[in-house]
Amino acid sequence: MLSDQVCVEVRNLSKIYEIYARPVHRLMQTLFCGTRHFYREFRALDNVSFRVKTGQCFGIIGMNGAGKSTLLRMMAGIIRPDQGEILIDDLPVYENEEAKKLFFYISDDSYFPPNYTAVDMVRFYRNFYPEFRIKLFHELMDQFHLEKKQRISSFSKGMKKQLLVIIGVCAGTKYLLCDETFDGLDPVMRQAVKSLFASEIMNREFTPVIASHNLRELEDICDHVGLLHKGGILLSKDLEDMKFHIHKIQCVLGGRQQEKELEKELQVLKVQHQGSLLMITARGTRSEIVEKVQAKNPLFMEVLPLTLEEIFISETEVAGYEIKNLF
Repeated sequence: MLSDQVCVEVRNLSKIYEIYARPVHRLMQTLFCGTRHFYREFRALDNVSFRVKTGQCFGIIGMNGAGKSTLLRMMAGIIRPDQGEILIDDLPVYENEEAKKLFFYISDDSYFPPNYTAVDMVRFYRNFYPEFRIKLFHELMDQFHLEKKQRISSFSKGMKKQLLVIIGVCAGTKYLLCDETFDGLDPVMRQAVKSLFASEIMNREFTPVIASHNLRELEDICDHVGLLHKGGILLSKDLEDMKFHIHKIQCVLGGRQQEKELEKELQVLKVQHQGSLLMITARGTRSEIVEKVQAKNPLFMEVLPLTLEEIFISETEVAGYEIKNLF
């Protein structure tokens, strides 16, 4: 269940990679002992900070190359950050076995040993997660129509993703870190996974963190979404709060003077004109915005539904970013 207690904290996280055009350049860098540089720097993450609350389904949205996988690998303690720290239940993650017992990490490109079956994978993971729920594993394998003793190498990409989700949930950890979990799943399986996550959140202390390039996949399951762009967090907000406080109105007013007055009275994010039709996206409650528009005695007025994509685009444009192609 969702609470106000912060369970995961990412503080000022940064990571810079050295990119070499040719393998020999790495050798030359070593020989010259850093007196000359044969690489270019790539900043994968730049001063990233956010908090996750207990029982919250936290989404990280960003296009390919935004730094999502790097961020999750750091949260899983696989990569050491150049700057900053990650705390899970107040424990630093990197090189901390106690902290790593608290979460299960599902990579976008997970490795399975040759000839391994699902049963073999469970036997392997039970060495690290003693609270593994074996009964639930068998129930979910049947529910998802996956063969327990079939070689995983014969599974499709979607089937492998389903298997990892099942194992991750059955590991019984408080936290689940998911990198592009819904990628490769058909619509029915995507909904099944979302329902499974929702059930776990309702029935025990369970907090998933899900990274995806597809905002639509996160919209109906996540409580909070952080937008990662070029290695930095552009915004991090509760979805319901965003939907409640941003609205789009289309109206026809008596003249340009009324339009100017309305734009000054509202917290305008975006203004569009189509002939005499005025479309305003503004921040505020629905009743507040409608009241101010109606005070101008419009010839016509209508409140239009906003998609989450439109809300994100409006927010980021106000911050000075043009990322319409992100979604």
